[in-house]
Amino acid sequence: MDALEKERTLERLMERHGDAIVRLCTLHLRDAQLAQDAAQETFLKAYRALERFRGESSEKTWLSRIAINTCRSMRRSAWFRLVDLGALRESLPAPERPFGVEEDEMTFAIAGLRAKYREVILLYYYQQMRVAEIAQALGIPEKTVSTRLSRARDMLRLRLEGGKADETERA
Repeated sequence: MDALEKERTLERLMERHGDAIVRLCTLHLRDAQLAQDAAQETFLKAYRALERFRGESSEKTWLSRIAINTCRSMRRSAWFRLVDLGALRESLPAPERPFGVEEDEMTFAIAGLRAKYREVILLYYYQQMRVAEIAQALGIPEKTVSTRLSRARDMLRLRLEGGKADETERA
């Protein structure tokens, strides 16, 4: 693949999947600026790995896996632990249409889940990925994805009904 072809492919990937990757990163990292950085890093990594992409998964699955791994790396950094990430509401990218109260509450309930539960919810509902694609993107068995989805739904139901789920993110 020559440089021009790689650039065209990258442009197409960014146009087709850019917004979804930024939103995934924002919900994962809880900060718009960090999410922009993570999305940019995701596409940079994808560009470098284009020749190694074998098409065994969809482009969306491949990019989501790169984005999740990038976000995980950023969350593990010492700098990330020092930053105040309390402004999630203001940092989310604007949706295509305004959120209703229920959607807004749901977004924050999802953001409060531990990463392993938040990831499967985001990929399943926000990225419209199938369980098999999520398993491939996260590198875990399909049964584990199904279990995490079920537990995450139960936690969200409890949070939204006014209870407090015991599997929330410990910041």
